[in-house]
Amino acid sequence: MAISRNQLVKELEPGLNALFGLEYKQYENQSAEIYTTESSDRAFEEEVMLSGFANASVKPEGQGVTYDDAQETFTARYTNETIALAFAITEEAIEDNLYDKLASRYTKALARSMANTKQVKAVTPLNQGLPGVDNFDSGDAVSLFNTSHPTLAGTFSNTLSTQADLNETSLEQALIDIAALTDERGLKIAAKGVKMIVPSAGQFTAERLMKSQGRVGTADNDINAVKSMGMIPQGYRVNNYLTDTDSWYIITDVPNGMKHFDRAPLTTKMEGDFDTGNVRYKARARYVFGVSDPRGIFGVEGA
Repeated sequence: MAISRNQLVKELEPGLNALFGLEYKQYENQSAEIYTTESSDRAFEEEVMLSGFANASVKPEGQGVTYDDAQETFTARYTNETIALAFAITEEAIEDNLYDKLASRYTKALARSMANTKQVKAVTPLNQGLPGVDNFDSGDAVSLFNTSHPTLAGTFSNTLSTQADLNETSLEQALIDIAALTDERGLKIAAKGVKMIVPSAGQFTAERLMKSQGRVGTADNDINAVKSMGMIPQGYRVNNYLTDTDSWYIITDVPNGMKHFDRAPLTTKMEGDFDTGNVRYKARARYVFGVSDPRGIFGVEGA
C-alpha cells in the first residue's frame, strides 16, 4: 500500500528533526567566544551609550556642590534578520521510495548551511570593521576598529596606529593601548585584554606568544612577559571564518561590547504541498550580531 503524503510527513519529521539537531551540534559555535548573547522580543534592539560624569570637583566650605549631566552620546541599533532555508522532496521521489535516503542527506546539508551561515554572520563585524575595509560601523558612525572613535572629551582608539602582524611587539603595544582606553568623558577605565581571537593561519604564532616561557624567537634569557604577567588570562581561540589571514583581535573586559541578540531560536518544520505533491522541510531562525561599546574589542588587520 502506498504511503500518503500526510503519513510520510508524520512518520519522517521526528526523525529528520533529530538528525538535524545532531548534525547542527557537530559544528562548533565559535561565535560564543566573541559575543555575549541576549534575548530579543522585537524587530530591533537599541542600546544607548551614556557619557557618565567628569571627575568630581573640590567643594569649597560653605558653597554648593557642583552638578553634572550624563548625556546620550550615540545609539547602537541591532536589526534582527530572518535566516531561513528549505528543501523539497518531489512527489516522484516519494513514489520511487527515495524519500528516506534523500531526506537524510538533505537534512544534514541544511543543518550545515544554517550553522555555517550563523558563523559567517558573526564574524562580519570583525571582517568588515577593519581599518582597511571600513564597511561596518559601530554606533558612533565610524568603523568598528578605528583610531578616532569620537567622545565628549576627544577620541579613543581600538586598533593600532600602524597596523602590524601578530608578534611580541605588536601584542604588547595592543595591551598598552587597551590599558589606556578612556570613557566618554576621558576618564581612564583601566581596561584589560582577556581573550585573543585569531584566524586559523595565526594559531601557531598565537600559541608561541601565549605559552612560551621565554621570549619568542630570541636566544636571550628574558621571560615572556605576556605569559608571566597573565595579561590575556583566557588565552586565544581560533576562528575559522575570519577572512583576513593576518588579522587578530583581543576581547577586553569592558562590558557591553560585542552583542548577539536572539529573536527566534532555530526551528524546523515539515509539510506537504497539495499543488506539487512535494514534501518540504524548512529551517528558520532570527538573530543579529553587532557591537554596543567598541571598547569591548581591539582589532588589528595585520601589516
